[in-house]
Amino acid sequence: MKNQSSTHKKSLGIKYTNSRDLFETGKLSYEWAVGMMKIITKITDKYRKTKPLANFKLGFCLHITKETSVLLMAAKALGAHISICSANPLSVQTDVIEFLRYNEIDVFAKKNPSRLEFFANMIKVAESNPHIITDDGAELHSIVHKQKIKGILGGTEQTTSGIFRILSLKSKTGLNYPIIGVNNAKSKHFFDNRYGTGQSTIYGLLKTLGILIAGKKFVVCGYGWVGKGVSSCLRGLGARVTITEVDPIKALEAHMNGFDVQRLKDTLPNGDCFITCTGQRDVITQHDFDILKNGAFLANAGHFDLEIDVGYLYAQNKQPVQLRPYVESFDIKGKKINLIAKGRVINLVGGEGNPSEVMDLSFSNQLLSILYITKNYKNLGKDLHQVPNKIDEKVAKVALSSFGIKIDKLTREQIDYHTKADVTY
Repeated sequence: MKNQSSTHKKSLGIKYTNSRDLFETGKLSYEWAVGMMKIITKITDKYRKTKPLANFKLGFCLHITKETSVLLMAAKALGAHISICSANPLSVQTDVIEFLRYNEIDVFAKKNPSRLEFFANMIKVAESNPHIITDDGAELHSIVHKQKIKGILGGTEQTTSGIFRILSLKSKTGLNYPIIGVNNAKSKHFFDNRYGTGQSTIYGLLKTLGILIAGKKFVVCGYGWVGKGVSSCLRGLGARVTITEVDPIKALEAHMNGFDVQRLKDTLPNGDCFITCTGQRDVITQHDFDILKNGAFLANAGHFDLEIDVGYLYAQNKQPVQLRPYVESFDIKGKKINLIAKGRVINLVGGEGNPSEVMDLSFSNQLLSILYITKNYKNLGKDLHQVPNKIDEKVAKVALSSFGIKIDKLTREQIDYHTKADVTY
């Protein structure tokens, strides 16, 4: 009877402080996610007996969510020893931490740490002597390069922002080991960044604000894959969506897709809600705050909290009014500016992150890329590498199979038509 009552309370979203209760909740979260992540489950089952990661230590810096627990448990099932820190101080799910620790995974994280604690936890993972690093934002990659930690055979990177940082690191100092840019896999960014972040960003907005989307004027800054997903979901809910861009090709694409395209400064007086999706810094700054509509909401869907100048807001208003959890109202020169999730990534801080089915694609790419590094690190140059096409296609094929979808194949004649130069007509 006690277990039934506990399960019922968890289903209602009641929070627990007891570590055993947290573990049980984390276990349920894991089971929910793994039941929807069929691709990574099939990959794990294929390699479970041979345990190809048995002699490897893996260091992870990811959002600690139920989906991440599926990736870590898969790597553990293949024999790896694992340590993990959080890629975001506010996205940690405490019940998942307890579940992972129970399963002998070293977790260096807690919810809402100080800045010092946040980076100290990254250093602990860096100093755990990992052979392979999997990062989300490249902060852990940057730390191990700065500290010149040895013994790292290779790494992977999950995000667009992280790819930019790795390219910067490469140009300044060079890379100390090969890194596979998992974010650039077609089966990742076409779906994760667009459908996953698009949907989960809207969920984060609805959960934090509880506002009606329909009829409101939303400004989406950036029309990359994340911006495309966010703007498409907003339009589907009846929002009036304007896109701002610096890339003429992307701006033209947004226009052709039926969106209003304007300069940011022209949208500031009338926009109800602004969502930054650029991966850049200083997108909405002090000068923009002066023009913003009174009562406007500001949210960020990029990885780092640099797209909105939150530093200026807190400097001007050290104790903003807490309207709701993760919604703060700043009084700036007599104007109300509402910041969501402290300018950090809205879909994870305000929501629960991307749906399990989408993260299945991303984390399957991660797991297969880790396996690829273990076999090929000696032959890979110390550079940023694309996900091998075979991995990308394998993930897509397993995904189609899990959806019960079958597709056609080229005939021999069709293959020859495109591959042979001596085709006669």
